[in-house]
Amino acid sequence: MFTVIFDLDGTLADTSGDLIAAANVCFRDMGFGDVLNPKQHSGTALRGGRAMLRLGHDILGRDPDDAVIDRYYPILLEAYRTDIDTHTAFYDGALNTVEQLKSDGHRVGICTNKPEDLAVLLLTRLGVLDQFHSMIGADTLAQRKPHAAPYIEAVRRAGGDVAKSCLIGDTKTDRDTALAAGVPCVLVDFGLGDQNVHDLAADHIITDFEQLPAIVRTMAQ
Repeated sequence: MFTVIFDLDGTLADTSGDLIAAANVCFRDMGFGDVLNPKQHSGTALRGGRAMLRLGHDILGRDPDDAVIDRYYPILLEAYRTDIDTHTAFYDGALNTVEQLKSDGHRVGICTNKPEDLAVLLLTRLGVLDQFHSMIGADTLAQRKPHAAPYIEAVRRAGGDVAKSCLIGDTKTDRDTALAAGVPCVLVDFGLGDQNVHDLAADHIITDFEQLPAIVRTMAQ
């Protein structure tokens, strides 16, 4: 048995539209209207709420004061919680691939830097939470990716063995997590990260989820 652990945002699903929308709720409250654009700023969206708030202030030519960021961050989270699945969509073939991996006898889980309650809420609203054997969020443990501990716990809760596992992601954080855990890393090249994944020395890079089951079968031999 082999275990495949997926990142969530930018790997399994494009969540940037709902994240950007939540940040724009804050900027409208500040009186600036919609400052961020999902097409231009999707990479920043995947770095978290505070990163989006700082970027918006930079765009407006304002000093991103920490006190303002701290005041609006909970507002952003609540706006995101309310409309967490309005624009979010799984990438083509993502869920079919998850089911294929399970049919091949593998365990599948998620290790994300999204807060656990939001990740669970999103997967529940999308109706797929029970398709995964484990789900570890940014605050499930004291550490978060790129520390190895969350990944190791995701494998453990999925009933797997770290020595027989791999991580699927889309960013340097995912690559560094795999290195810390001593496991292979597969990066998708259709994610929303700011860095070209071809520069990250992953074990494999895929352009389509249909490629993944064959790669996993090779790893599992």
